[in-house]
Amino acid sequence: MLGLCLGLAGTLWAQVPTEQFTLAWNHSIEKIRWEEDYRVTTQGLRLTEARVKGTGAGMEIPDDAVFSNGSWHYQPKLPMLPSLRLGRTPEAGDFELCFTQASGEAQCQAMSHWIGPPNKQDAAVEVWGCQL
Repeated sequence: MLGLCLGLAGTLWAQVPTEQFTLAWNHSIEKIRWEEDYRVTTQGLRLTEARVKGTGAGMEIPDDAVFSNGSWHYQPKLPMLPSLRLGRTPEAGDFELCFTQASGEAQCQAMSHWIGPPNKQDAAVEVWGCQL
């Protein structure tokens, strides 16, 4: 089964049993929620949709975005991503990982649930697809 691996510099910190997930966070300056949906494949991570609640610094909405249910929805045009490198600091807050459990229930948890709270020593995490 494919899943999601979390770590840094080739060191595995945690594995999350999901093949689809939403990465969510609040913009560090604007404090506006941002969400990105990914699918884990053997070739990497496929970004399938993004949503943002509003605009601001570094948060330009694409021309083809559609406003629905309080957010701008759009399909980013990116190639398959081998991994994501995410900055995590105590000042900026944490990311959330959201996914559907085997029971069908949606679950969102702070990334700190899987790898501990953000800290200055490990100010980044890498996310990639892996075999569980």
